[in-house]
Amino acid sequence: MDHDTTAPAMTRLRSLLLDLARREEDLAARQAAGTPYWAPCPSSVSGHRFAASVLRAEADLLLGQAS
Repeated sequence: MDHDTTAPAMTRLRSLLLDLARREEDLAARQAAGTPYWAPCPSSVSGHRFAASVLRAEADLLLGQAS
């Protein structure tokens, strides 16, 4: 593979993964904010936070592949 053409693609892909992670965190925050303090936190909040962490981990893996 030609490093000159793959590096911008990897950078763009990493940026997209991080954007998706931010969106998942935003969804989790909105759902948590809409839950009364006496009610249990919806399991979807944990699901969104977990998805965000996986997306960030995948984005970090791309850093090692871009070098």
